[in-house]
Amino acid sequence: MSVENSLKQQMLASIPHLRAFAISLCGSVDRADDLVQNTLLKGLSNFDKFQPGTSMQAWLFTILRNDFLTQARRSKREVEDPEGTWAEKVAVMPEQGARLDFTDMLKALSKLPVDQREALLLVSAEGLSYEDAARICGTNIGTIKSRINRARNRLAEMMKFDTSDDLGPDGLVKAALFMHASP
Repeated sequence: MSVENSLKQQMLASIPHLRAFAISLCGSVDRADDLVQNTLLKGLSNFDKFQPGTSMQAWLFTILRNDFLTQARRSKREVEDPEGTWAEKVAVMPEQGARLDFTDMLKALSKLPVDQREALLLVSAEGLSYEDAARICGTNIGTIKSRINRARNRLAEMMKFDTSDDLGPDGLVKAALFMHASP
């Protein structure tokens, strides 16, 4: 019998012991069987890491215990919600509207004069101070502020932003959120 077959036989012989250990950890036969199955899969996929001459059962017990602890830590962050009451309260904004708005904004941004676009991107997108943007552009702070103001106004005009209501969720999303929040 080859060394690999011998190791696989040792692995198979460990299953009842793994199962008993898993049941004692989980308190549930179904969860224990899943844990043993995961342990065997991990053991087989990491077979090359097993040190021949050491205990196969101890190695598998370590894998099982580590997997159990990982699952236990993960479950502490999860919330039981069998009826879905928490899930139905979670509102997720649709992505397609934001993606279209972003595309429109990029098109409008490309229509700005280079000096305005440069100033706006340095301060708004890159997060640089007015002083740093002025130094990079080789001009004074007042000019940078003016360019940014003109760029913002021009973008709002091109994108047809009339009021602060145009920023944030659109009317349909607001209506859905309001309706969803009602008792």
